[in-house]
Amino acid sequence: MYENLPEEALGIISDVLRTKKSEIANIGVLKQGMTNRSFIFTCQNQKYIIRIPGEGTGFLINRQQEFDVYETIKDKGLCDNPIYINPQNGYKITEFLPQVKTCNASNLQNVKLCMEKLHALHNMKLQVNHTFDIFKQIDFYESLWTGTPSHYPDYQQVKENVFSLQTYIDKQSKQYCLTHIDAVPDNFLFSGDNIQLTDWEYAGMQDPHVDIAMFAIYSFYTQKEADVLIDLYFEGECDRATRLKIYCYMAAGGLLWSNWCEYKRKLGIKFGTYARRQYEYAKEYYEIVHNELQCRR
Repeated sequence: MYENLPEEALGIISDVLRTKKSEIANIGVLKQGMTNRSFIFTCQNQKYIIRIPGEGTGFLINRQQEFDVYETIKDKGLCDNPIYINPQNGYKITEFLPQVKTCNASNLQNVKLCMEKLHALHNMKLQVNHTFDIFKQIDFYESLWTGTPSHYPDYQQVKENVFSLQTYIDKQSKQYCLTHIDAVPDNFLFSGDNIQLTDWEYAGMQDPHVDIAMFAIYSFYTQKEADVLIDLYFEGECDRATRLKIYCYMAAGGLLWSNWCEYKRKLGIKFGTYARRQYEYAKEYYEIVHNELQCRR
């Protein structure tokens, strides 16, 4: 019964729920995610989920910062409060929500509701004591390759191009607040009329418009689809400068997650199409912004 769940996890469940290990039943894999593994189990006639950090996650996620984020969003109606979260090892236990579905990025009504939820988060202007710096994180993920060159032969040029976009970003208006960073369709949970935003591992202070970019590139949106997304968030009132800034974030986000995937690849974990598409976003949206700015001169 316990073959897929580490002994450490069983001990945590037993301690947190004050139960015997023999009462932990119906264990199954709920989700084999890109960062973690999640298991569903039953205890005392209640279903729960335990999150177990995946391979190499300790280098990628600051669990104390994640803990601080959950303390900040507690009781804000953004997501259920965890029953247990460990700021050292990243284990987390939450109650299982029945009949939940994730956002369908091809369903316009789904996406509209997600953008409304995202807007509500950003309008709260929540504050934490750490920042998610995209460009520093790109360098950090690259450092985890420990000197091994990129899988992509044109990586250095692509990186130089993407980093050049900082000049434009820095000139634009920004109001930092708690930003999810990983606000992708899979992290919006629909339960009846309620929408939750889950998985706050990367959240920190940032320009909230980064969240729009991350949603777009995870969804493999075309530029036309990304523009629809932007219009939904801004209710049709996004100026051109802000739209270009979001394109910059799409390029930077593409390189960020591509570097993340390259680290995982060196651990033997491959993400195939997703990894390649993120790298392509870095190249494609640099060109879009570059060409637009050249035309303005």
